[in-house]
Amino acid sequence: MSDPFVLVHGAWHGGWCWRRVARLLRGAGHEVFTPTLTGFGERAHLIGADVGPDTLVQDVVGVLDNEELTGVVLVGHSFGALVALAVAEEAADRVRRVVLLDGLVVEAGAPGFDGLPPESAAARKDAAQASGDIVFPPPGAAAFGLTDPEDIAWVDRRLTPHPLRTYAEPFPLHAPLGGGRPVTYIACTAPAYPAIHSAHAIVRREGWEFRELAAGHDAMVSAPEATAQVLMG
Repeated sequence: MSDPFVLVHGAWHGGWCWRRVARLLRGAGHEVFTPTLTGFGERAHLIGADVGPDTLVQDVVGVLDNEELTGVVLVGHSFGALVALAVAEEAADRVRRVVLLDGLVVEAGAPGFDGLPPESAAARKDAAQASGDIVFPPPGAAAFGLTDPEDIAWVDRRLTPHPLRTYAEPFPLHAPLGGGRPVTYIACTAPAYPAIHSAHAIVRREGWEFRELAAGHDAMVSAPEATAQVLMG
């Protein structure tokens, strides 16, 4: 059996977003796990003021431990990059490589909001006030570089509000990022997603492998074949 993949979704999404890519990876002989983090997707009913970075890290560590996985290729998309990097530190003995798909990356000790353009961070904080500073609502799916009307409708039906604490509080990250595991960063370029652009400077400073994928930010939805190929590569 080939190395298992654990695919971590990004902001507002859920494990559902990996459906097309997971099918292709399994068809190539890989075990694939697509956990939905607490408060998202089918677990949206668990949202609350106590859902923070540690909650999401333990969601994924729990999968690695309970499935007794080793040699894992741990993939984090967008915001999920922060989750993946923290999991790689806590469960380094189970992770072979970290892959960040158009991932949000911040300096160790910094909150996720630090990786966003200031106007984006301010807008999300303002929007969270309506929920008592618990969650902020999703944008339309077209914001993620999707253009096909059916893809946009499919994603829009599934997006859920995002817990504010997971952006406002830092993930348990330490320098160098990645827990000593090899890290590959895949930048989606068609079109580029402005909210994660600042990550690219950190990627180069860390000396990670850097690749580009000619697809929009939600490449796992719009370009599943190309995404699966670059993950297996």
